[in-house]
Amino acid sequence: MPIQFGLHTFGDVTANADGTLRTHAQVLRDVVAEGEAAEAAGFDFFGVGEHHREDFAVSAPEVVLAAIAARTHRIRLGSSVTVLSSDDPVRVYQRFATLDGLSNGRAEVILGRGSFTESFPLFGYDLSAYHVLFEEKLALFAQLRREGAVTWQGRTRAPLVEQRVYPTAESAPIPTWVGVGGSPESVGRAARHGLPLMLAIIGGPAKRFRAYVDLYHRLCGELGWAVPPIGVHSPGYVAETDAAAREEFWHAYRGMHDRIGAERGWPPITREAFEHECDHGSQYVGSPETVARKVAATVEALGLSRFDLKYSAGTLAHDRLVRGITLFGTEVIPRVRALMAARVPAGTAA
Repeated sequence: MPIQFGLHTFGDVTANADGTLRTHAQVLRDVVAEGEAAEAAGFDFFGVGEHHREDFAVSAPEVVLAAIAARTHRIRLGSSVTVLSSDDPVRVYQRFATLDGLSNGRAEVILGRGSFTESFPLFGYDLSAYHVLFEEKLALFAQLRREGAVTWQGRTRAPLVEQRVYPTAESAPIPTWVGVGGSPESVGRAARHGLPLMLAIIGGPAKRFRAYVDLYHRLCGELGWAVPPIGVHSPGYVAETDAAAREEFWHAYRGMHDRIGAERGWPPITREAFEHECDHGSQYVGSPETVARKVAATVEALGLSRFDLKYSAGTLAHDRLVRGITLFGTEVIPRVRALMAARVPAGTAA
């Protein structure tokens, strides 16, 4: 199948022209408009992340996605990611089955443990159970998406005995990806459940994740099934020139990086480190030609079925985000497809 392209946003709180921050309510409306722009630009997927902190507006992705569903017709809609560890798998499935019905079968889910932990104390979960929460809840969700009677017992929620869950989805099973930040255990978990793999690559060369792709292929082979799709989620931004893209993105990205880094003990990012990531790492920032060549190289190196760009970055303004979405969709995607089509394997007739 041809490579598919998606967009992800966490609903970052953006800035007005005068530097003041937009309200959460306005950011939510802007995200809906960005979803509309994504469909108009030709993207296959639009994903909305889940956070529970002041600098992000989206804590209920399914509600935002339902609003986008009502104003679009073709683009697939999903989470990026749903923090399953601090949620209930039954309620998650019900919400996405509802979205699937409202969107005429366009819902997807990307399940993960999340890189932020605010949801754990907010909903009464102990961080010491971080691993078992996700392990058990993913196993239950994998059963729920089959839409039969479910019998399940674990340590993290009440048991189910021959229980059916409603509503049913328009197009079951709902496509469900497992978001992986870079641990072999997470790759193995996705393989065991036969679920597609979404690699979150936010720093360093993408090709270093080839070992995880190979592991996933090997594990799926050992389990006796065809390898499900593999995707990548990485940050980026497109403008008319490399210089403009880097300059516009840098200021918002630095503010976001250093604000979160101060919480986690990271040193402030330097412009030199940022430029190195743009040149050699996993920041897809530049002109359409530059970004297209970098995306094509990543797709080829990892054998991807989908590439998703995390297009928002801190306070980067809404109008610039829409412009970047449009440029990626109308100029980067056709270039990537052309580059991939031109790379005919040796021994294959052109």
